[in-house]
Amino acid sequence: MDALKKGFSMAREGVVAAAEKTKAGVEEAAAKTKEGVMYVGTKTKEGVVTSVNTVAQKTTEQANLASDAAVAGANQVSEKAVEGLESVVASTGLVKPGEMPKQEGAVEQPADAGQ
Repeated sequence: MDALKKGFSMAREGVVAAAEKTKAGVEEAAAKTKEGVMYVGTKTKEGVVTSVNTVAQKTTEQANLASDAAVAGANQVSEKAVEGLESVVASTGLVKPGEMPKQEGAVEQPADAGQ
């Protein structure tokens, strides 16, 4: 009977030692897993910030291109409107075609504007 007790005691000690090593192993694995998850989270956050900044920059660039195109379009429309008005004024005889100034960007005031 003593041999059985001694054998069971040795087996129990072995199980306790294995359980303690397993516990330590699990704790170490949990710590490493936590480190890995935190690292991935940090890198993902950095990647998201970089992506958001890139999208914001591209959006700004596109908005600038769109506004430049809108200004160019408005300038073309205003030029055509002025040309149309010049044609109307010339065709009604209010101003002779040779009297119309052809200065780009400058608007002349009529001679009698202050009277």
